[in-house]
Amino acid sequence: MDNQHLSIRPWKLSVYFVNIRAEVRGNMDNRSMDTTIMETATRDRILALTRQGRTRAEATDWFRVAVGLHYLAGLMTKDAIDFKAVDGDYNRFIYHSIGGGHSITSVLQFMSGQGVLAVLESERFMALFAETCTDVPAESIPFLLELNLGVAKNISKLEVTGPVQDWLEKRKSI
Repeated sequence: MDNQHLSIRPWKLSVYFVNIRAEVRGNMDNRSMDTTIMETATRDRILALTRQGRTRAEATDWFRVAVGLHYLAGLMTKDAIDFKAVDGDYNRFIYHSIGGGHSITSVLQFMSGQGVLAVLESERFMALFAETCTDVPAESIPFLLELNLGVAKNISKLEVTGPVQDWLEKRKSI
């Protein structure tokens, strides 16, 4: 065995791995548009909206709702969808933005629970979302939430009930 490899100090290894991670992350950011589902501009708009949250909890909730709405809006296409690629791209963005423990699945679960209502009833969020995320019309939000609940119903085979369904019913009657 070469003595040069034996003399590497642990701190040199950690610097080496940090540099490799930065290089890999840099390469991921420079991927061609053909392999990236979410456009960089969309990511930037979601993050700009997220930064407007006044607390960490509010910002995280706003991030979840914005990502969920973009994901659901992206399903409205005649083209075939490669869910493995789409979900993988969204999961990477979510992980790099708010950390581990979150995924597109947890975002969509949040979108079908009571937590989403506090965000959607926030005048600040709705105004900023309409201004920042123009690629998802604010008028389409009830439809996108119904889509999400419909998918949940098909998967679970349970009847959809709860605060989001009640909110949607109330919106229809207005």
